[in-house]
Amino acid sequence: MKNPFNLSIKSPCQENFQKFMPTAKGGFCGSCEKEVVDFTKMKSDEIIAFFKAKETQNVCGRFNNNQLKTYSPTPKRKKLSFISAVGLACLSLFSFGTAQAQNTSKTSDSSDKNNSKVLQESQESNITVEGTVTDGELPLPGVNIVLQGTTVGTSSDFDGNFTFPQKLKKGDILVFSYLGMKSQKLVINDKNSASSVALQVMMEGDTCIIMGKVATKEVYKSKRN
Repeated sequence: MKNPFNLSIKSPCQENFQKFMPTAKGGFCGSCEKEVVDFTKMKSDEIIAFFKAKETQNVCGRFNNNQLKTYSPTPKRKKLSFISAVGLACLSLFSFGTAQAQNTSKTSDSSDKNNSKVLQESQESNITVEGTVTDGELPLPGVNIVLQGTTVGTSSDFDGNFTFPQKLKKGDILVFSYLGMKSQKLVINDKNSASSVALQVMMEGDTCIIMGKVATKEVYKSKRN
């Protein structure tokens, strides 16, 4: 299952899981004579692996309510060919040599030093901020990202990525908020300040546990950028 998929239980079961006969993966329900897989202690990657490797049309499961959501399997990264790797290495060496030559040229003229310093300060007050928001494991789509004290903002896309719509300056504060999770403030120091943002789950009261036949539905994602 390469595409993102959503897990749900359309008709929750009212049987008492604690009275089931224990099995390797959960418990055996005498009413429907089926094994109920206990997913409550599984991590997201374990759940993804289970539904990727197994036929799931007739699986009954026991979930925490926050586990019934959309899962995005992590795509495998393509390995660079030998020629591409050599090309990148040469490009890196060329870039390094060019930068070194430029730095040598600048140090020879005090006027160029001052101009370079002014340009750098100008760039620091004109920062493009982009990054990825996750729950610690998987990307979070639809996270609201607002510049504190304004109405200017954006939201993360399906893969949790975002690009803030206006350039920011050092010291600006972005506020990240998401339903069911604790809001987070992030102070912008440079362009990498928001390259990776993890929101913490807001735990309130006991977690609701739902049991029943698992419905899996693939969420098809466009290949267009």
